[in-house]
Amino acid sequence: MTDSSKNKGKMIIGIVLAVFLAAGILVLSVNIKTVTVSGNKQYTDEQIVDLVFHDQWDWNTVVCYLRDRFQPHEQIPFVEDYKIVFQGLNQVEIIVYEKSVVGYVSYMSSYMYFDKDGIIVESTGTELDGIPWITGLKFGHIVLHQPLPVENQKIFEEILNLTQVLSMYEIAVDKIQYDKHGQATLHIGDIAVVLGDNSDISGKIATLRDQLPVLAGQAGTLYLDTYDETKGDMWFSFIRK
Repeated sequence: MTDSSKNKGKMIIGIVLAVFLAAGILVLSVNIKTVTVSGNKQYTDEQIVDLVFHDQWDWNTVVCYLRDRFQPHEQIPFVEDYKIVFQGLNQVEIIVYEKSVVGYVSYMSSYMYFDKDGIIVESTGTELDGIPWITGLKFGHIVLHQPLPVENQKIFEEILNLTQVLSMYEIAVDKIQYDKHGQATLHIGDIAVVLGDNSDISGKIATLRDQLPVLAGQAGTLYLDTYDETKGDMWFSFIRK
């Protein structure tokens, strides 16, 4: 091989190495700068970002793409999964798919959260805002990802119906207490709301929504278990403590 051929070969290798080096520098210099989050209720946007992006490499566009594509997603309590959508070299959206949770029970110093079918979806020592504590249910040994072993499985239909109506009227409750007959009492701050059975639940909750501003700052029991839409305001009563 002549000197000119050797020099030509070295030049080609040098060019190739320079191209790879430039490409590497370019790849490492492209970082995510804007992150939007959607689908999250239990976590703030900032919390989701912190849970998904752990270190500085997660903010690199290429590394983030490869990790998202080929590595399992981070397990986040109350989140079924999430998707990272790349909207450009410097912008992504995190779409969060939260687990459906309608209530929780207290069990062995933990809070066991269950979905609309009574399946235990999460166990934690933290009480989440906006999810009611369900008391008065009799149940046996609880196993994560298994149905809550209650005596009456229909109670979950009633809990789901009640929580959906409460959500529709934008009423947050601290606790839903059931007695041995399956009748419900809501606890909202210092006010107890006796609902009785699950009949006419929409009318009862609509009345509750109208009365809450009137009862603000008071303590006592509001009796809505005698709901009768034909009697106007004469069918319910409020007894102060």
